[in-house]
Amino acid sequence: MTTDLTEFIAGLPKVELHVHHVGSATPQTVARLAERHAGTTSVPADPDKLAEYFTFTDFAHFVEVYLSVVDLIRDVDDVATLTYDIGAGLAAQSVRYAEVTLTPYSSVTRGIPAEAYCEAVEDARRRVARDHGTELRWCFDIPGEPTMTGADITLDVALRHRPDGLISFGLGGPEAGIPRARYATHFAAARAAGLHSVPHAGESTGPQTVWDALHHLGAERIGHGIAAAQDPALMAHLRDHDIPLEICPTSNICTRSAPSLAEHPLPTLVAAGVPVTINSDDPPMFSTTLNHEYQVAADLLELDKHGVADLARQAVRYSFLDPSGKSAILAEIDAHVADHTPA
Repeated sequence: MTTDLTEFIAGLPKVELHVHHVGSATPQTVARLAERHAGTTSVPADPDKLAEYFTFTDFAHFVEVYLSVVDLIRDVDDVATLTYDIGAGLAAQSVRYAEVTLTPYSSVTRGIPAEAYCEAVEDARRRVARDHGTELRWCFDIPGEPTMTGADITLDVALRHRPDGLISFGLGGPEAGIPRARYATHFAAARAAGLHSVPHAGESTGPQTVWDALHHLGAERIGHGIAAAQDPALMAHLRDHDIPLEICPTSNICTRSAPSLAEHPLPTLVAAGVPVTINSDDPPMFSTTLNHEYQVAADLLELDKHGVADLARQAVRYSFLDPSGKSAILAEIDAHVADHTPA
């Protein structure tokens, strides 16, 4: 990766389509919250020790650690501060628009009223747009778990307390033993209310989970979906129906969902014509940024500036931003490319 391309990526106008709310808490934020809740959490309050804490043995361990950080968000002020900081951090990476995955169930069950939670994230969204010019939108995410309580509460919050920024409905957490089909009625209700369907699938399980997300949940985009590379028919289906995967390369390595970057299926998916977008997932937990993920993708796909710019354009295309907003960001990308192209 040349310094020239690194600088190009840093200034490239981008959108982020797969980034988690609590998973975007910086080490400084996590350490501060851990210190505040000392004695009631396993999360270390020393930022230097968080790197070791965020070293995952497998996907199940990642979920366990993630939930321990979720438990640090205990009041409305925590929610608002975290949300604003996420927006500011994205803006610093030249992100113009981001669809952030929120899990309101985690906060509601810890005693934060649903209405107050929605007001907190909306207040932060408006302040980020005012202060940084970055637009945030929300995906409300069902936490995959053995019971259906999380799904019921997530749908209820989405329909009864729907914040202005809410545009999509998702499903995260463990995939093994959590069939996508069991959430079909929840997704049908969300889609009937005008929300887009963006479930996780095929991250830590096989291609069938992706098929199930398509058939049972009406998925318009697939979170991760890297297991599709194992199934030529599935890749052809995604290509022919123009259904993109939200690829997060470093995340897949850190959660052991892919064995190594050298063996990451991104090149296979792209070669098969599967639409992809590049995203950061839980960046501080994986010691990454969206800019770094673009660098990783450029290396894997052997892209120059023009190829990287095409990745950014593709993310804009598959976002749920309105047409005028898409046009504005695409124009910024074109201008950035022109500024970095010799006359």
